[in-house]
Amino acid sequence: MNCFRYKNEYLSPLGPMTMTSDGVSLTGLWFDGQKYFPEDLATGGEPAALPVFEQTGAWLDHYFAGENPGGTPPLRLEGSPFRQAVWRLLQEIPHGRVVSYGMLAGRLSALQGGIPVSAQAVGGAVGHNPVSIVVPCHRVVGSDGRLTGYAGGLSRKEALLRLEGLRCHSLSCEASFESWPV
Repeated sequence: MNCFRYKNEYLSPLGPMTMTSDGVSLTGLWFDGQKYFPEDLATGGEPAALPVFEQTGAWLDHYFAGENPGGTPPLRLEGSPFRQAVWRLLQEIPHGRVVSYGMLAGRLSALQGGIPVSAQAVGGAVGHNPVSIVVPCHRVVGSDGRLTGYAGGLSRKEALLRLEGLRCHSLSCEASFESWPV
């Protein structure tokens, strides 16, 4: 359900990526062919060179150079209110840190006045994040540090976390969960 009019390509060290925009904001960023890659993206969208694509490309260049690229390009994320809430929380996870799905659920529950939220529902929202890397869904891991559920593939998730300085091996990372408030 990505609202886009324009698209552009970015060649990352982990494979080609497609960016989409409404003309002002970044509305999507996917590894080509990943799970949940929009079916209409191959035939839809007008190729364009937009300032937001230049900003996103520069942001990704810094990220893949192993730097913390700081603030994000302008974003417009479309989804249900629940997904929007989860995606906002993803943007709070610091560079080089990970949180568990359960921690995200607990944080969302606290923000909603104690209404219970399941970690599985949070996982579904995380998996449908339309803006890979910039909205860092790769920073969410299992409660034991295992790498689970990345639409771009677990090997990419591990590579992204290593790029951020985490020690990962055999699809698991040494997690420091206490660095993110619940």
